[in-house]
Amino acid sequence: MRQSRRDLMFKTGFAFGGLALAAHLPGGGLLATPTLAATYVDPLAPKEPHFPAKAKTVIWLHMDGAPSTLDLYDYKPDLVKLAGQEVPASFLKGIKTSTQGGVGKLFASNRTWKQYGQSGAWFSDLLPNLAQQADKIAFIRSSVTIGATHDISILKLNTGDLSPGRPSLGAWVTYALGSANPDLPAYVVLYSGKKEPTGGSVNWSSGFLPAVYQGTAFRPGNSPILHLDRPELVGLSQQRDDLDLLRRLNESRDVVYPEDTELQARSRSYDLAYRMEAAAPDAVDLSKESEATKALYGLNDEATRDYGTVLLRARRLAERGVRFIQVVSGPLEAAGEDVRNWDAHQDLEKNHGAHARAVDKPIAGLLADLQSRGLLDQTLVVWTSEFGRTSYGQSGNGRDHNPWGYTQWLAGAGIKAGTTLGSTDEIGLKAVDRPVDTYDLHATVLQLLGLDHLKTTYLKAGRAERPTVVYGSVVNEVLA
Repeated sequence: MRQSRRDLMFKTGFAFGGLALAAHLPGGGLLATPTLAATYVDPLAPKEPHFPAKAKTVIWLHMDGAPSTLDLYDYKPDLVKLAGQEVPASFLKGIKTSTQGGVGKLFASNRTWKQYGQSGAWFSDLLPNLAQQADKIAFIRSSVTIGATHDISILKLNTGDLSPGRPSLGAWVTYALGSANPDLPAYVVLYSGKKEPTGGSVNWSSGFLPAVYQGTAFRPGNSPILHLDRPELVGLSQQRDDLDLLRRLNESRDVVYPEDTELQARSRSYDLAYRMEAAAPDAVDLSKESEATKALYGLNDEATRDYGTVLLRARRLAERGVRFIQVVSGPLEAAGEDVRNWDAHQDLEKNHGAHARAVDKPIAGLLADLQSRGLLDQTLVVWTSEFGRTSYGQSGNGRDHNPWGYTQWLAGAGIKAGTTLGSTDEIGLKAVDRPVDTYDLHATVLQLLGLDHLKTTYLKAGRAERPTVVYGSVVNEVLA
């Protein structure tokens, strides 16, 4: 029978050179190779970080559609003064002057601004509740990225690349650290609204990593995990026997097809689903929360209920050891608003008014709740978007996409709270001081989890790949 080159390599001594190299990679080594392992090694078994971690869990808050941070955090008095004028040519130097709708006149929305806390951080009147948490936050006002199309920039935000195929940050974290709770997925995606987030599952994919490291999406609503209950006519022992047989059959196929990570992931997912029958319903059941806690997240208000629900579930998952929790803001149909996401090319006042109202109280509640439970010191909260929005207008009362300068923030474990890093120019169009790219943000998150982004590697086609591709540096200025 004709053998493939891969089969030949595995059946000869040449394969052992690759195993020796794999032993130096996170999760690698002899026992991680199915064809040669004497015993099964769980790919999600807990792994030691490179150095002591500050954070145990990441809650990654993605504001889908890209809010205008000029209207939330980045107060620009000069923009107010120059509103209605053409953009001075000096501000357009060195950037592409058109994303979708060309360059309009400078636009200042009707916001009231105030400084909060000992840090004196600026907030607009769109975020009155989050403003009360100002001293917990480290702002990065000089964020930059590549691309100005939602799908492409969201993909870069999550995977570091403009094309599908690379692992998401959550997948890298799961690969490098494993799971802290064997009864729940290590990487969970939560979203509000009825539809899957923009770009879909490619944004929580494992890419070229084994499929077992991909994210698990929980749907909105009362039953976020489909088909979790055991069929009525199947007993517990019968179900266990079926799963054991299925595992043995799958393991026999693993020997023949060791590169089939989808098969390996599917086999493990059956066992995880078996254990989740008890653990998962409890993790997402909010009925056990006090009325005061529900009110803290805004569950008593139609405008904030959907997003507040997913954030409260995020906190419950965090306290149960889920490593990476990705929360994506969604459309606001439940609140009676016809507002798809933060993508305000027109009627920014209506759009941002609705979305800010939906997320403001829940996010403030999350930070306060984590602190009161002693979880904020071990949980890293990241507020981010695919890009920002321009200081010039579009369609008269909206803003275009802006990858050249916008605000993101971090709070919690290992963060130097109450600080601000970087700045944009006088009209908030372009970062002018300490630009921070997506790669830098990823490197910083990994650092707080105890991982050196340069040493978090996976051997693919003879090349040691890492989460930050060939870029990135830790943003030490925001670390405590």
